[in-house]
Amino acid sequence: MPQTNAMKQADKATHWLDQPRHIQRLWRGFLVALALTIVAQFFVHPHPHFDVESIFGFNAWFGFIACAATVAVAKALSLLLKRPENYYGQRDD
Repeated sequence: MPQTNAMKQADKATHWLDQPRHIQRLWRGFLVALALTIVAQFFVHPHPHFDVESIFGFNAWFGFIACAATVAVAKALSLLLKRPENYYGQRDD
């Protein structure tokens, strides 16, 4: 089937997340959001249930550690669950 002009342009177009300027903007936005949540702790009393929650910036650190742990567990699971590329047989491309 011959490719149309629109299909050729779609093949050449890159996703917006592949462009370095967008990635840089996302990182800046995430850092600003993190800074705002830490600054907000100066103005909002957190009402901690446990003593450890009263540490300044606890929610930011807890979120970061939980995210890093999730990534580490996912990596470990991928080592156990990974299959070879030709697991289901040879591909006919």
